[in-house]
Amino acid sequence: MQRTATFLWHLVPTATLAIALALVSPGTPRAQDGTTTAESTQARQIVISLTERRLHLLADGRPPRSFPVAIGRPGVAIPLGDSQVLRKRRDPTWRPTANQRRENPALPASVPPGPSNPLGRFALDLGWTAIAIHGTNEPDSVGRRASGGCFRMLPDDIAALFEAVPVGTPVRVVSGPAAIPSTQPAVAVAAAAPPPPILSPSPKAAPPPLPVLPDPRCATAGAPLRRMICTVPDLAALDGRARGLHQRHLAALPAERRDAAAYALLQEERRFDDRITARCWVRRGMEEDPAVATAAEACLHDALSARLEEAKRR
Repeated sequence: MQRTATFLWHLVPTATLAIALALVSPGTPRAQDGTTTAESTQARQIVISLTERRLHLLADGRPPRSFPVAIGRPGVAIPLGDSQVLRKRRDPTWRPTANQRRENPALPASVPPGPSNPLGRFALDLGWTAIAIHGTNEPDSVGRRASGGCFRMLPDDIAALFEAVPVGTPVRVVSGPAAIPSTQPAVAVAAAAPPPPILSPSPKAAPPPLPVLPDPRCATAGAPLRRMICTVPDLAALDGRARGLHQRHLAALPAERRDAAAYALLQEERRFDDRITARCWVRRGMEEDPAVATAAEACLHDALSARLEEAKRR
């Protein structure tokens, strides 16, 4: 009987044997979008630097690619070390963690895909609990300490990363600068060539000081956000410089456009206050907890610094 079975096995065509082996082989891990861990022959690795606030994608035979990311806001624990991409989700549903619900009971139980989803259109779930690399519906937060522990990316950047990495891609998070191998060939220098002369840079005129316009509402500020900005000198200075630049911008406009631009700036400031109040968890009574107040102050400092840079670019 055994000899007959062996004889029949040798008669099975090669293609049929391959199909049979595939049917009995263990299943390959597969993502929600259908990709597998074996979808690419090129070795890839993701390295995230907290100091640089950048994500680096390394692939054999290709130059490294780098993207800005938002990292955990002050007071939020950020995982360090090695993990991997466990799952890929396209158009994910966002579900706040129990800790997030405790801190902000007004959060919904879940947010479906759409423009208000904090995860954006793509998410790469990592090996750490409730930690992912994902998009965002607040692109101006990218590059700053603004998240609840995840790594946010700009919409175009996360779309490119989502397509580039398979499930199982190693992920390393480091606190300092990422060690990225150089792909540029070394340039030979002729021994006989004299070194170029060292030229002293010509002195540059100091830029004019930025105008500082105090907030007239500080005398009667009642909202927690405005009260903190008005009472912390560093925050008041950043806010005043942005206001001064806004007024300089308005003064340079033709008279027929000035009123509309002033109204647009007022609306923009209201949206900024609403957004930053939620992002930095500024609320009444927070001064009673020094750790919470310090974290909110650091978050506000980053947000106001970014607003000042935007005012400079107007």
